[in-house]
Amino acid sequence: MTTGYQTLDRLPVGAVSTVAALTCGGDLRRRLLDLGFVPGSTVQALQAAPWGDPVAYAVRGAVIALRRRDASGISIYGK
Repeated sequence: MTTGYQTLDRLPVGAVSTVAALTCGGDLRRRLLDLGFVPGSTVQALQAAPWGDPVAYAVRGAVIALRRRDASGISIYGK
């Protein structure tokens, strides 16, 4: 059951959630939408780099690496 929203950068490795909204704007928003981070999409955090940045996410059949500051512009349903 969901109780609110959190940002994608806070999703633990191995966890699965659903994209709720994109809170970023401009070119970054367009690029994230093109990559498949659209509201309603399932996203899973696969693994993080040794120092924690970037993180690889599985979304719509692709694996995308995002910096945490970019992932913070994506709202997901919290736990």
